[in-house]
Amino acid sequence: MTLAAPLSKDDWINHLFSSRAARSGAIIRRKTRDIERYVGKAVFLQELERRGFHAIENAGQMVIFCNQEPIRLLL
Repeated sequence: MTLAAPLSKDDWINHLFSSRAARSGAIIRRKTRDIERYVGKAVFLQELERRGFHAIENAGQMVIFCNQEPIRLLL
């Protein structure tokens, strides 16, 4: 059995943000540890800022808002 080569940082980010949900301005969710493992948190946050997106982190999950709308914490 052969394993696929791991994605580069750029390929991983492109794959993440090319999903249907991301392209339509919806939300996507990833494990924080995966973000840290594949691209690093600093690189990921720079990419969010470049795109004008927002994210929140809770219980080891990152919820990414793939749009530039404001976020309101309701409770």
